[in-house]
Amino acid sequence: MSRFKVTEHIMVPEHRIMKEPEVKKLLARYKITRDQLPKIKMSDPCIRAMIASGKDIEPGMIVEIKRQSPTAGVSIGYRVIVEG
Repeated sequence: MSRFKVTEHIMVPEHRIMKEPEVKKLLARYKITRDQLPKIKMSDPCIRAMIASGKDIEPGMIVEIKRQSPTAGVSIGYRVIVEG
């Protein structure tokens, strides 16, 4: 029996850890701080899958989430990683 890979499921949007220069541009563009972004826990299945694949992820990092949308084409959201 093969193991289920959450990141390959059709209903799971693409998750990507942003680099610090990108984060600075994002925060400046929207005139916000990291604390004002929605949160995503370290225990989230996609974050755990990225850690398992060898990515070095820490609380405070920002995740870009791209979702396919029938009306917008692609919808991009951002989340700050928190403990939990």
